[in-house]
Amino acid sequence: MKKGIHPDNYRMVAFKDMSNEEVFLTRSTANSKETLEVDGVEYPVIKLEISRTSHPYYTGKTKMIDTAGRIDKFKSKYAKFQK
Repeated sequence: MKKGIHPDNYRMVAFKDMSNEEVFLTRSTANSKETLEVDGVEYPVIKLEISRTSHPYYTGKTKMIDTAGRIDKFKSKYAKFQK
């Protein structure tokens, strides 16, 4: 491993999933101006839009999209360009 290329300012950071308010702690070098108190200890917080606790792939809660309606709409819109 090369010396001097890895950051040495790792610290505990709270990552907060904004879609379901889930918070998890891990070590990171990410900068943050905001803090969050977890179990009586204050940590810098990084806000996430989606994480493993809210992503449909990991939770198994997938959404069905009405693709048939979208295809019909596309075909009717561009039917005038057919020869």
